[in-house]
Amino acid sequence: MGTYDYPTFDYHRPAELDGDVPRRPVAIAGGGVVGLTMALDLASRGVPVIVFDDDNSVSFGSRSVCQAKRTLEIWDRLGIAAPMMEKGVTWNEGHVFHGEEKIYGFNLQDNPSAKFPAFINLQQYYCEAFMVDRATNDPLIDLRWRHRVTGLEQDADGVRVTVETPDGSFVQPCDWLVAADGVRSTVRRAMGLCFDGQVFEDHFLIADIVMESDLPPIRRFYFDPPWGPEASALMHKQADKVWRLDFQLGWDIDKDEELKDENVIPRIRRMIGEDTPFEMEWKSIYTFQCRSIEKYRHDRVLFVGDAAHQVSPFGARGGNGGVQDADNLAWKLALVVQGSADERLLDSYHEERHAAAAENILNSTRATDFITPKTPVSEVYRDAVLALAAKHPFARTLVNSGRLSLPRRLHESSLNGAHELDGILRPGDPLPSLPVTCASRPEATHLTDITGEGFALLAFGPAQSMIGACTPVHVLSFLDDVDDPDGAIAEAFGAEDGGYVLVRPDQHVLATWRDFDGAAIADALDSALHPSASPP
Repeated sequence: MGTYDYPTFDYHRPAELDGDVPRRPVAIAGGGVVGLTMALDLASRGVPVIVFDDDNSVSFGSRSVCQAKRTLEIWDRLGIAAPMMEKGVTWNEGHVFHGEEKIYGFNLQDNPSAKFPAFINLQQYYCEAFMVDRATNDPLIDLRWRHRVTGLEQDADGVRVTVETPDGSFVQPCDWLVAADGVRSTVRRAMGLCFDGQVFEDHFLIADIVMESDLPPIRRFYFDPPWGPEASALMHKQADKVWRLDFQLGWDIDKDEELKDENVIPRIRRMIGEDTPFEMEWKSIYTFQCRSIEKYRHDRVLFVGDAAHQVSPFGARGGNGGVQDADNLAWKLALVVQGSADERLLDSYHEERHAAAAENILNSTRATDFITPKTPVSEVYRDAVLALAAKHPFARTLVNSGRLSLPRRLHESSLNGAHELDGILRPGDPLPSLPVTCASRPEATHLTDITGEGFALLAFGPAQSMIGACTPVHVLSFLDDVDDPDGAIAEAFGAEDGGYVLVRPDQHVLATWRDFDGAAIADALDSALHPSASPP
């Protein structure tokens, strides 16, 4: 059975085989979730892009299903969140079980007035299909199916990308190449780059099943589930009445045997009940891998998503981290392509996102160590923590069934400027999705709706225009244009009595001031866009 009809995208014989090959500002290797996010973001900023993908459909299997609030905010800015919200399954809560006992529950929605929930569950193929539909109708995006990047050469002026198609090969010159071609990245291998990190000695089975159930859409994680023999298991609801089940199998297994229906189906029946009807949708076996390449920028080649780093699935940090890679890189690359920033700005992409990947890898490694203890002492510790967590809230912070994806706070970024306000938000923090009304943008409902197109200045006091700055800055006046209905935004920044917040195009805070100083704001922009040296 299959609940999803996989599309087949048209391949066309490339005109490049018959004549001159025009140089492109940006080429992207890989048309998955991260590559398509990158293409849509660049196009939204006026940069033409060509995308090469070696397939002619979307990803097979549900794969990355948990789409986090920050990812939804990014996709909303790109005009693709609405159909995902309509199709996806909203959830904020999780329950943790030990044996037969539910030991505690948690709610991940830290902002009840946010535009989006903590997560939606939506199969990766739906996300990609919505993005392909949007990209196909964007004149700045040239999507090429069954075009496989097989090699590259680069010099100080650009990259020459070798592309193989069913009708022959050609060389595509471009100014910049973004490698979004996944964990088996051809670009990474062609450049001789290797992952550094850890592969954990354990295997997990994914089984997607179609099942009628009245269970609410809550993340359920089981340590030592009563049906056994698995050491842990996970249950999630997806779109189309599909349920994601994960089972811990151990290290010493025969993968081919474990994937046979006669072995998978009994596991499922022990979990959901012998008499519960279901149909198999998809199954796969994976290992935990927490790895990264050393540098995400190699001159004119930039790595994003799984081409740059891998994390374990528990925590939903892989796909969401890749989307945030694209969000971080796109505005910087657009300004460089358009001549508004020095290319050294791109070094801050590596600085910020390598640190984010390190944080994700650390969280994934800790989750893996807790879920799959490697020594008798580790197992005794885990079981003691679980026993305490059932009765004592303090112990619940020690339970790790996967620390779920959160946006990276870029507090150590070399781009950050002055910080003169005393609220809880400071340079490097992502903007909160708090309610607003805006006279100039009547359709806007949240702060994230009126930022993200470029640099913005949140003005909680009198402000002049920023004409003369090295790049345009949109001034959002909280005195006569934007209404902060309960004062939550001003309070978050410590700007109840006035203040000014400079926001980056990726909706992270760049700098704050108590008083308006046009020259200081212009200097902060110039320092960020034209750094005197690359970050350490």
